[in-house]
Amino acid sequence: MNTNPAKTGRRLRLQHAAQSSVFVLLLAALVALAAYLAREYRFEHDVTRGARNTLSAATLGALKQLDGPVNVTAYALRQDAGGSNVHKAIEERLRPYQRSKPDLKLELIDPREQPKLAAEAGLRSPNALVIQYQRRSEQIALSEFTEQGFANALLRLARGANNLVLWLDGHGEPKLDGAANHDLGAFGMRLREKGFNLSGLNLGIAQEVPENAALLVITHPQVELQSGEIDKLMRYVERGGNLLWLIDTEPLRGLQPLAEKLGLVLTPGTVVDPALAPRSGPPVFAVAANYARHPVVGALQFNTLFPHTRQIAADDDSGWKVTPLIDVAPRGWVETGKLDAKPRFDKNRDLPGPVNVASAFERTVGDREQRVLVAGGSHFLSNTFIGNGGNLALGIAMLNWLAGEDALVTIDPKPAADTQIEIDSTLLYLIAFVVLLLLPLVFAVSGIVVWWRRRNAR
Repeated sequence: MNTNPAKTGRRLRLQHAAQSSVFVLLLAALVALAAYLAREYRFEHDVTRGARNTLSAATLGALKQLDGPVNVTAYALRQDAGGSNVHKAIEERLRPYQRSKPDLKLELIDPREQPKLAAEAGLRSPNALVIQYQRRSEQIALSEFTEQGFANALLRLARGANNLVLWLDGHGEPKLDGAANHDLGAFGMRLREKGFNLSGLNLGIAQEVPENAALLVITHPQVELQSGEIDKLMRYVERGGNLLWLIDTEPLRGLQPLAEKLGLVLTPGTVVDPALAPRSGPPVFAVAANYARHPVVGALQFNTLFPHTRQIAADDDSGWKVTPLIDVAPRGWVETGKLDAKPRFDKNRDLPGPVNVASAFERTVGDREQRVLVAGGSHFLSNTFIGNGGNLALGIAMLNWLAGEDALVTIDPKPAADTQIEIDSTLLYLIAFVVLLLLPLVFAVSGIVVWWRRRNAR
């Protein structure tokens, strides 16, 4: 059988052309599909030790509390002095927030190109982020744009008008804006960052506790409260006002009616824990690591330190739902005698640990839920001890719960653990020796050896 070679070659060329065309089409379709999948689906994995490039669960929780769109307007120069694209950097830093909350919109404005819009925004710094939510707005300087700062701004927006915190003043109490060691000024500053408005309340002057207060904070007065002041305070509690009472080991100085209203059983004495004995003085520091299942303490991940604290107990028939929150000193006790450097447990007088030092009280008054929290001392929130362990996180959780912001209780982003490297001098010298001397010497010797071999091979 004879075949025409010309026809056969032409048929093969057509087949090859068809195969090539199909291959090109399939390759183009595959590239288009890959581009589509890359645009619609994104996979990321954060390999940093502290997950520095991943939003914390606390920040994600803050985003979920914002029911509705959030608009972020960035006022910044398009390029900085070094030629870097600032707008692109802002977009990349906000992308994780937008993935968690798709209705978070970003608008970029260069103040030089649109000076009128920048002037209308009332910027407090030349480069800033303006975050808007439900007709409220917050500003963050671009230089201060961190996850912590952004989350705090979201908290302030989410909190809205329920943010007035009053503290009882006029009797020598520690102040939420004070700078002394026993004051709570550092704690108050963090509360302002979280969106609370703080103000002192002198019941000797004020007619009543304002009804728009989210809660009232009472610390230990140094002088007796007058009967008229106690009456105003009791009316506030009776109508359902929320209260944080930090009771030190000192006398109540007129606040006994409030203790009776709550059904408190206040054992005299100070909690001591020999397991945490200081270098000098009595062991009056107690560490809390055992927390109850409650919104205030359920998410705490750090130990808290309670200095000079007292036991908090309550009568079961007080009419309140009482939840003991924090136990300390499992091997300690409540020392009712004189404190000295080496106290000893007296089974006939002292109360053995563990000791509860904070309790939550809840009840329904009319159509509202009333919340009261009593802790055995104010020292753990003082300027001296606020930075120990989880003290700050505990204090913020207390205020959030009392203000009715249960969903915000656990929101307190922590800095990443690997933002800096600590190297001792020995390791630093070793690195310098290897990088600056050994490696260059190895490269030089290797070069000489290669050159010598090539020269002798000719």
